Amino acid sequence: MKLYRDFFKRAIDVTTSGVALLVLSVPLAAVTVWLHVANKGAGAFFLQERPGKNGKIFKVVKFKSMTDERDATGNLLPNERRLTKVGAIIRKTSIDELPQLWNVFKGDMSLIGPRPLLPRYLPWYTHREQSRHNVRPGITGLAQVNGRNNLSWDQKLEYDAQYVDDITFINDCKIILKTIKNVFARKDIVVAPKGRFLDDERKSKLEH
Repeated sequence: MKLYRDFFKRAIDVTTSGVALLVLSVPLAAVTVWLHVANKGAGAFFLQERPGKNGKIFKVVKFKSMTDERDATGNLLPNERRLTKVGAIIRKTSIDELPQLWNVFKGDMSLIGPRPLLPRYLPWYTHREQSRHNVRPGITGLAQVNGRNNLSWDQKLEYDAQYVDDITFINDCKIILKTIKNVFARKDIVVAPKGRFLDDERKSKLEH
């Protein structure tokens, strides 16, 4: 397990992401142009800082599914109003995640691992949950194939910790196969999630 975790896993990530970027280069370029038009000049890519392995901050890249439209006071409109029809399609099909192959190739991420979350959550993890930063974050992971956005924060983070506890080639293969199955079935995909932020939820629990 240690040899796979420390060497072969990264080798597989580099090889697979590199080949995928080459094979998908034309479709990815087409989606980029499509989104640039649909997003009304807001661009085709969404970049956001996320903590990676050992908490190191990197910029995750995804296809942008929403416009930057604002109200009269300059505030962004609610997500459901900014989500375009094209954006809804790429979310339902998980195409919006494909640019993260570049993050995998660079070494920011892995194909499989805990999803990279917001930096503001860092102070709110339990000691066990902090282990999610002992490995590279992933495009998909154990939580994503066991409920995704339908899970509570406690459930998601426990799945992340379980994954870190037992990283093996066999387990990663199972996650990949289940991810493919879920994508084709469009299972557990919430196009416009409305759940609470982790820090807000845990602050609320402390106050009560």
